[in-house]
Amino acid sequence: MQNKPLGCLTGTGIIATLITTLAIVGVVFAQGGAPFSAGALNAQQGAVLGNVHSHAETGSNCDACHTAPWDPATMADRCAACHGEIVVQMRTVASLHGTLTKNDPKLGCRSCHPEHRGPDASLVELNGARFPHEAVGFTLVGEHAGVPCSQCHQNKDFKGAPTDCYSCHKQRDAHNGQFGTDCGSCHTPSGWGGVSVDHSKFAFKLDGRHANVSCEKCHQNGVFKGTPTDCYSCHKQQDKHNGQFGTDCSACHAPTGWDQNTFDHNKSKFPLTGAHSKVGCTKCHQNAQFVGLSTDCASCHADPAFHAGLFRNACSDCHTTSAWSPAQFNGSHPAIAGGEGGSGIHHGGASCRDCHTVNLSTATCTKCHDSNNPGGG
Repeated sequence: MQNKPLGCLTGTGIIATLITTLAIVGVVFAQGGAPFSAGALNAQQGAVLGNVHSHAETGSNCDACHTAPWDPATMADRCAACHGEIVVQMRTVASLHGTLTKNDPKLGCRSCHPEHRGPDASLVELNGARFPHEAVGFTLVGEHAGVPCSQCHQNKDFKGAPTDCYSCHKQRDAHNGQFGTDCGSCHTPSGWGGVSVDHSKFAFKLDGRHANVSCEKCHQNGVFKGTPTDCYSCHKQQDKHNGQFGTDCSACHAPTGWDQNTFDHNKSKFPLTGAHSKVGCTKCHQNAQFVGLSTDCASCHADPAFHAGLFRNACSDCHTTSAWSPAQFNGSHPAIAGGEGGSGIHHGGASCRDCHTVNLSTATCTKCHDSNNPGGG
């Protein structure tokens, strides 16, 4: 049996192969290399890198990004030649690309930046890689960590996405703009319920028992702005004075408790001096009566029988608030005969009760003399 060479190895076969190859090469050149293209390049305009504004402007120059199998350079080297600032980032762990490289050293440029998908296709696809949000200044914690990227980055807008709370949560503002747009001043990403309002930043500080009152007790129906800060608006029903002292509760009371009153009686028409300053409020203000009380001594201190009604209500003419006795009589007194060691109220240095043993309307001399007519006159 005679062995015959394969048809493709015959002279005719070789000539046919060469003609076919030349025809294909001619068609490729005629169509600008389209048969070998993986698809249209991204045409979105950006900063000038490598003398072009977009990948599409490289035209049919595949070598701008691709390398031959025998070329020692890689596609990553081609990327670095234009994107030098990214190379610097990859060497800095705190930067975006530096963090990505640290988290996954196997990531390459094409892992997140695919091409040949059309002039308007996105150049960013993470394809399962974890994006280090903390590297761009907005760490995803709490409820934010479970939000899909597309919910914040609509239309795949990554650079222009706002970072303030209100831009995303305006529709959920239960306060209707009463507190402005800085949600973070009270709320945390853990949830809307985790409220930590620092009331000390407001005009109304929460001191004493106010600090333990629930927000809803004062801010009813979700109203925060315009809530009154005067005591009486909240405590009118608790006013035991029935409005006798007006509405300024703080003039006497403190937030530590109703019983912690510090009323300054010196500001009233009846300053408390001497023994009066030690008397309990209810001793004078019985049945919670504060307005309309008499300030006359006799209204509290009945006229002693010893006075025999001679002085009426002029207690202060002789007595002071320090104590009832000793008292100094400052009125007129019948003169006593001279030569008896003195005269008038200073007769012989005697006290009132030395002579007036029963009351001031009667008198006796027998404490010092043998009879009530010592002069014999």
